[in-house]
Formats: sequence, structure tokens, C-alpha cells
Amino acid sequence: MTTAGPTVGSLLRTWRERRGISQLELAGRADSSSRHISFIETGRSRPSEEMVLKLAEHLDVPVRERNSLLLSAGYAPRFAHTPLDDPSMGTLREGLERLLSGYEPYPALVVDATYNVIAANRGILMLLDGLPGHLLVPPLNAMRITLHPEGLAPRILNIAEWRGHLLSQMQRQIALARSEPLRALYEEVSAYPVPERPGDGEPGEPVPYFALPLVIEHDGHALSFVSSISTFNTPMDVTVAELAIETLLPADPATVKYLRSLDG
Repeated sequence: MTTAGPTVGSLLRTWRERRGISQLELAGRADSSSRHISFIETGRSRPSEEMVLKLAEHLDVPVRERNSLLLSAGYAPRFAHTPLDDPSMGTLREGLERLLSGYEPYPALVVDATYNVIAANRGILMLLDGLPGHLLVPPLNAMRITLHPEGLAPRILNIAEWRGHLLSQMQRQIALARSEPLRALYEEVSAYPVPERPGDGEPGEPVPYFALPLVIEHDGHALSFVSSISTFNTPMDVTVAELAIETLLPADPATVKYLRSLDG
């Protein structure tokens, strides 16, 4: 005996409520009527394939979940899920490698939907220097490496603020997407103890940062970075949709000078 999965209507209603949008507002965005949206959600009307995709677009449903919506409505998945090592992804891989290497000596990396590191440049490897081997066993996980008490956390001079930022970021992602692996990762890293940092003497000259910086110690130098995250525009593949490119922009002249000196 098999149990039927959720209907497309119930899934769409869940996404609509998660986004805090009324049936009337969604209908206006999708050039439909609130009556039709209501009929779809209650199962009285079966949406066309194009309507499913249109509603998913206006509800900002992740590409992976758009396939689930199509399947629940009785249609074939629209979006491929191609492994990154597939030959057809060669151009993408080469482009990412050029982007990362071109950003050196500043750190940059590519992660997937659960923060597993897909690629990283020498700037990132410099920050990871000296970490215990068990944290560097593939697949490396950026959140785990950053917040683990044996990872980067003891080196991060503003760990309380940076940890709060990362956990809030994960909470927002969990709220926007149905991802049990991401939720499990959050439960793991949020339970890590927060390293206590003893006072290091008198504070230096305050710096007018334009965003919350990551302040991390490397070889006796305090390096300051501001994180920027980029994703692909209108992806047509689940794998590509879930990739994120994170670049660490030096937040002060001293960091720029230090990294350039390492680059020779």
C-alpha cells in the first residue's frame, strides 16, 4: 500500500503562506484570479504546467522544489540536475576556476546549497592553514570549518558577532526552502561551543566598516574582510541554481597590504 504525497495545491499553499502572500496578491502577480488560486490550492482545479511554473516563479520557489511541484501536478520535471563533474558542465567549471584564481590574493570560494565547498582559491587555503585534518576531509563544509571549536572560530576576533550573522543567514535560508540537510547542519553548528577570547590589550583605532566584517587572525595579523555572495541569474539546472560564489573583500588597507605581500 502506498501513501499519496502532497498535492500541488497544498504545496503551493504552503509556499504562498511561507512567503506571506495572500491569494489575491498572488493572483495579481500571476495575472489570474483569487478564485482560480483558491481552486488550485483546494484541488478543485488542476493547474496547467505553465501555471505551476508561473506561480512558482512569483513565489520564488527554489528550482529543485519547482520540479517537485510539477511532479505533484502530474507533469515531468522541467529542470535538469546535472552533476558538476559532468562533461556538459566543463565550461561552467572552467569559468568558476578562472573567477576564483582571478580574485587572488583575496579569498573566494564556491559552495552548494548546504555549504559544501565546491572550489576555493589560494586565499581561502591560506586562511585554512593549520586546521586539523578531520575538518579538511572532503567534502569540506564552510559552516562547519568556520564555527567548529577546532576550526576557524578561535581565530575569529569577532566570533560572537560573526557567528550570529552566519546562524541568522542559515535560519533565513531554512525559512525560504524546504531543506532537511540544511536544517541538520544548522542544528549541528549552532550547538558548537563559542570560543572565549581573552582581552588582547587596549583596542586599536576604530575602523568605520561599511558592513559587518569578518576579523580573523593570521600569523599575528588581524585581517578584516566583508563577505559578498553571488548566485546565477535564471538558472535552468538544479545544480547551478544551488551554487553560491562567496568573495571576501578586504575591509581595510592593512589587509590589502598584507595579502599582497604574501602574493609576492
